[in-house]
Amino acid sequence: MPKLNNRYPKNCRDRNQAFSWHKGKRVFHGVWGSPEAEKNYKRFIATLIENSASLVQVEKGGCAFISELAAGFLADLESKQRSRTEFLHYRSTVGYLVGVYGNLAVNDFSPKKLKVVRDQMVKSGRLCRRMVNDYTGLICRIFDWGVEEELVQPNIEHALRAVKALPKGTPGTFDNPPREEVPDDVVAATLPFLAPTVRAMVVIQRLTGCRPSEIFGMRVGDIDRNRNNGLWYYTPGFHKTEQYIGKKTIPFGKPEQELIAPYLEGKKPGEAVFSPRTAMVERNAERNANRKTKRSPSHEAQMKKRAKKPSVYREFYNRHSYRRAVEYGIEKGNKTLPRDRQIPHWTPYLLRNSAATAIELEHGLDEAQAQLGHTSANMTKRYSSAQLKQREKLARERRNPFATEGSEAD
Repeated sequence: MPKLNNRYPKNCRDRNQAFSWHKGKRVFHGVWGSPEAEKNYKRFIATLIENSASLVQVEKGGCAFISELAAGFLADLESKQRSRTEFLHYRSTVGYLVGVYGNLAVNDFSPKKLKVVRDQMVKSGRLCRRMVNDYTGLICRIFDWGVEEELVQPNIEHALRAVKALPKGTPGTFDNPPREEVPDDVVAATLPFLAPTVRAMVVIQRLTGCRPSEIFGMRVGDIDRNRNNGLWYYTPGFHKTEQYIGKKTIPFGKPEQELIAPYLEGKKPGEAVFSPRTAMVERNAERNANRKTKRSPSHEAQMKKRAKKPSVYREFYNRHSYRRAVEYGIEKGNKTLPRDRQIPHWTPYLLRNSAATAIELEHGLDEAQAQLGHTSANMTKRYSSAQLKQREKLARERRNPFATEGSEAD
């Protein structure tokens, strides 16, 4: 079997200096034992992981370690430019695997050892039962890649597939409640307390059923406004089901166009349509407009000082900053609203469910499936509660056909 020749270089000491050997040369990290040296060493290792050519060198007649297999897999995955979410899931999986069996030879791994890694996931308390099962499956895929690269014996990967998923109710595991849609009246109550940029993002997501990543990752160049048929066409750079349904195109009608148009003016094709920088300018302008007292001279001096070194915000929102922007609006609203009108907590990830339910109720399941870009109607049903609402309607309108005239049941 092949052997990965270059393992992680060790953090060595020469008098008071920390260094590592790499390709016959010393790479110095700083003063031994200092935080700076530790940080530089970790950055050095991370650079090697990103560069698969420097880390993965195969030599016949040996057996790779699991840490080497994992590093090679991550480097290969990143070179294929898959979605960031997929890469992060694999990286988290590798963390559990290498944390337990990093120094074990890949061909000594077994189903029982896979269960030990799975138990560590459960004990961490960070992953629900479904995610534990998903991460266990990802470990099998990593070994599957190792078989393809002739780093792992085929019987190892085949044996790992025999490990069955954890059933519901397994001790120590937990299941998250099913995700439900957020009512439109709750969204409407939140909108006045959001920055205009975030408000537009929320409304467009509710109208179209886009994933949050498709909203905050929207670039000016992704929107085609030149078809002269009254519609704009948004083609995301990447989406999670692209490998199954190909490129996804989302038509924007007049409501969406009116919301997006102000954020396209004067921007280059690669710039974000909805940017945190724009939202902060809007928020500061709102604060200045609502200010009731005059600024003191010291405050004016401080403002001029800050203007010379303005705060730097990201060009794009991400899943955390988008969610926090909505949560900030909810908190802001609840500070001013009476107790009986408090806004319940919700996140942008619930808006896709809201759109699915509304579209299915108004147009049907096939239309909801087409709008959300699902490969099957069963997946759409997981997002939509339209069937439950139809059953509720039938229950309210139901009459007992066997009840006699004038009876209490009638």
